[in-house]
Amino acid sequence: MLRRLLLTALLLTTACGGGGSGGGTGTIEYWLWDSSQQPGYQKCADAFQQQNPGLRIHISQYGWDDYWSKLTASFIADTAPDVFTDQLAKFPQFVDLQVLRPLDDLGPTSDIKDSDYQQGLAELWKGKDGKRYGSPKDWDTIAIFYDHAAIEAAGIDPATLDELTWNPRDGGTFEKTIAHLTIDQNGVRGDEPGFDRTRVKTYGLAANGGGGDNWGQTQWSAFTGSAGWQATDQNPWGTRFNLDDPVVQDTLSWYFGLVRKGYMASFAAIGGRNAITPDTQIQSGIAAMGLSGSWTIASFTKLTDAGGRKLDIGVAPTPIGPAGKRASMFNGLADSITTFSKQPENAAKWVKFLSGEQCQNIIGQSGVVFPARPSGTELAIRYNENERKLDVSAFTDHIENRTTFPLPVTSNAADITALMTPALEAVFLGEAPASSLTALNEQLNRLFEVAG
Repeated sequence: MLRRLLLTALLLTTACGGGGSGGGTGTIEYWLWDSSQQPGYQKCADAFQQQNPGLRIHISQYGWDDYWSKLTASFIADTAPDVFTDQLAKFPQFVDLQVLRPLDDLGPTSDIKDSDYQQGLAELWKGKDGKRYGSPKDWDTIAIFYDHAAIEAAGIDPATLDELTWNPRDGGTFEKTIAHLTIDQNGVRGDEPGFDRTRVKTYGLAANGGGGDNWGQTQWSAFTGSAGWQATDQNPWGTRFNLDDPVVQDTLSWYFGLVRKGYMASFAAIGGRNAITPDTQIQSGIAAMGLSGSWTIASFTKLTDAGGRKLDIGVAPTPIGPAGKRASMFNGLADSITTFSKQPENAAKWVKFLSGEQCQNIIGQSGVVFPARPSGTELAIRYNENERKLDVSAFTDHIENRTTFPLPVTSNAADITALMTPALEAVFLGEAPASSLTALNEQLNRLFEVAG
């Protein structure tokens, strides 16, 4: 709260004085957090500088946690970058605090079109005032990564993973599959007599925390989405949360119940709050399969065993749910310009280039993420096919089949995370039932009154 008060006070004196428009010369400070994407964006910077000889791009890369704390501190200290990589879960708070410049008001970015990007992506970056605060750079969906060796040892045909179903009553064929993939310390599988759920060697499904900091994006969102549930009454900029809905509570009761059955890695098994990620769980043999986002493809396909041999990793789609279809959260990143930039027009030139076809194709050819433009996406698909020998249709089919739903975009994003994280963690740990989310929902809805 103190940080917000300080930032608000600072904004009262600085937001209107953001400097001149720039004269086509100078250094543009650009921040991002993903080290795997930095080489591709350096290539974009080199190409931009060739086309704009008087401008230079200086890229700073920080790890995820440091990135957001440094960014917030930079707003308070008036040392913010000109342009930074923004995330949908974070940007509503920045809009509320008035630290982002509307791209519509700057010449180079005033003509950005929604239709240039994957359907429904660009619209998510508009505030309640209808103005655009981020220019799309990439998109992501969720799928299941699995270890081919574990699947083969279990006698499971990988083709059957494409047709898995689930329901909150008995878990469907999805739960049957992860039960069979689970092995205890005595070599007994989860669906065999004598299985000891308290002494598990390999879990059928990797865990990734409670999901309170990202609306369960890589945890439970594929299940709540395929059950027909949505987090708010409308998206973006909803006015009521729906965590009191029996659909989400039944779904989360089943999902976190997989821990109690011994089929999904527990809080302790993944290292508590310093959790190891699903790719590391699969690499170390803690888990046979796990849900994760398309931005982790590079990490999964680089995995090796203890002897240094490359693991054979496959990808399967999220399971079909009670609503009769599969689902995935649709998220993505964008580039935003801060109100503290002293050269907003020059910064807008860089943002326009970042979201343009030339840069997006450079990123697509690197195969790290799926760029926001369809042409860049196609290049990323080809890269995965040719270089990694990996079929990524489990991610892209969500786009083609319209089985995506957007990450909830609301006001008070930081406060929502602060309330949801411990509440969902308590359900994950078994310290609270899923019905406890009704009280959480009341707290979240009161935030709308505060925002109003």
